[in-house]
Amino acid sequence: MTMILIVEDEQKLAELLKDYLAQSSFDTTILDNGNDVIPYVRENKPDLVILDLMLPGRDGMEICKEIRTFSNLPIIMVTARVEEIDRLLGLELGADDYVCKPFSPRELVARVKAVLRRAGGETTIKAKGLVLDEARYQASLHGVDLELTAVEFKLLSFLAANPGRIYSRDQLMERIYSDHRIVSDRTIDSHIKKLRKKIAEQSPDEELIGSVYGVGYKFI
Repeated sequence: MTMILIVEDEQKLAELLKDYLAQSSFDTTILDNGNDVIPYVRENKPDLVILDLMLPGRDGMEICKEIRTFSNLPIIMVTARVEEIDRLLGLELGADDYVCKPFSPRELVARVKAVLRRAGGETTIKAKGLVLDEARYQASLHGVDLELTAVEFKLLSFLAANPGRIYSRDQLMERIYSDHRIVSDRTIDSHIKKLRKKIAEQSPDEELIGSVYGVGYKFI
């Protein structure tokens, strides 16, 4: 069974996350003090760590940096500190993803699954009736081929693999244009518009890509 370490000093939140993860067949352990994390990780080797930024004993940033000196295990950072969002957006700490408090437990479970899928090298993404086969560049919604271009596929698969996380236009351009060509940041808007149109043609009442004004886009 996949083992998840929850490092969170808010007891009610930690227990809530444990319950939601258990419903998805994850085995969980809760720690509420930063000083206990490194010894636990070294001895028990969990499959993923959900790591709060603000902890008694030792903060999440220090813990994340130290884990990265001896392990590549997936880490999802959790923060309520708005001033740290820019650093976490760049994932400069070596974390694999982040979530901001308050958040939906369902969203966090989806993030856990997405990060574990990437770590395991799986090439098929499934979400809300959407199936993305990254090996074949094929996308279908409720069994119907969406007939995406290569760029549209890369954009949709990246967003779908990271549900709920907001990406700026610049971040998305870096992901889909690996040759670093110079394009307008509005190019992303054009691709998003085409993706939404193709999705709407198959499922008019379904919105899969959300806009966050002044920030970017996310998979809902």
